[in-house]
Amino acid sequence: MDTNNFKIVQSEEVTSTLSKTFMASVFSWMSAALVITSVVAYYFGVDAELMSYLRTVDMTGRYHNTGLGLIVMFSPLILIFGMGMGMRKMSYPVLLGLFLLFAALMGASLSYIFLAYTSGSILSVFISSAGMFGLMAVVGYTTKTDLTKFGSIMTMALFGLMIAMLINMFMQSSQLDYIISFIGVLVFIGLTAYDVQKLKRIGAGLEYGAEETKKLVIWGALDLYMDFINLFLFLLRLFGDRK
Repeated sequence: MDTNNFKIVQSEEVTSTLSKTFMASVFSWMSAALVITSVVAYYFGVDAELMSYLRTVDMTGRYHNTGLGLIVMFSPLILIFGMGMGMRKMSYPVLLGLFLLFAALMGASLSYIFLAYTSGSILSVFISSAGMFGLMAVVGYTTKTDLTKFGSIMTMALFGLMIAMLINMFMQSSQLDYIISFIGVLVFIGLTAYDVQKLKRIGAGLEYGAEETKKLVIWGALDLYMDFINLFLFLLRLFGDRK
């Protein structure tokens, strides 16, 4: 019996199992965060009293953020930077707690979509986003093609997209907004496949149950969560029915 070949097969099986376990945990926490975000966004979006804590409406019918609304709007960004910079020093329970808090604050922050779009179109776009995300996740997980260079291109495109969005804040061009939204969908479709493949490879080389592995699970869940949320928002800008 060729023991060397047996060891290679055994090693590949162990690596595959570790990767599957890691990815299952990543998708579980990502899904939990999306549920939290969706529930919080819905309750703030449909409850006028809750919404009044975040936004007020003036005589012309235009909405403005309250002081609390501004805090809620910028808190997720602060939390992302905080988690990224302090991940190695933070304990797993603290990182997990911040991640779940981030998901809740994102829900409150995103509740504005219920003021701008119909509930039916929000639901249909969410389902479409889930389908597209799931398809690209499968592609990223199963493809044998190395997506590293592709991921670098998508990352550069993302920076370009952010600059274009900043410029359009002053230009207020509806045509440019449409182009930005269309490109945004393509970018986050591509990033989903790349990030899933990247996380699959990371998971294959980790020790199951270790503290560092648990923290990387949360960071991976955050990565994919942001891919999904951005894909959803760009699709909503393209296909959402405005009130």
